[in-house]
Amino acid sequence: MTVVQVAKNSRRDGRGGSTGPAICEEVDDGHPRPDGQDRYTISEVADLTGLSAHTLRWYERIGLMPHVDRSHTGQRRFTNRDLDWLDLVGKLRLTGMPVADMVRYAELVREGDHTFPQRQALLESTRTDVLQRIAELQDTVTVLDHKISTYAGARCAPERTA
Repeated sequence: MTVVQVAKNSRRDGRGGSTGPAICEEVDDGHPRPDGQDRYTISEVADLTGLSAHTLRWYERIGLMPHVDRSHTGQRRFTNRDLDWLDLVGKLRLTGMPVADMVRYAELVREGDHTFPQRQALLESTRTDVLQRIAELQDTVTVLDHKISTYAGARCAPERTA
């Protein structure tokens, strides 16, 4: 399941907030990939993800990407699973998660299912940080709305004489 699917599957708590993902629900992933294709060159992945080939190589070098298969000529051959992983990495980047934490998460994934508690803790911590930033941004929007309203009202008021 991709991160987008998890977001689509999140449940609401009745107050407009989310209680988190609906666990174990399967959804058609609907990723915009060619039908029947599960092998992509680095340039195709760059086109599909918007990441540069340099970034993709760097992700692999620092351990953020799992091992990427190679063709008999040594060219990287990415799979749909790799694209799903890159989708998750993109979402983690949007959260502001430090690269070191993303690499740690990748290491935990590679270590196996026994790391579920550590992965969950890392993601919960990131979620808390994101919710805090959202609250700060909502406060900022309130201030901006007030200022915008003030200026709109000033334009409509009769001109003052000095």
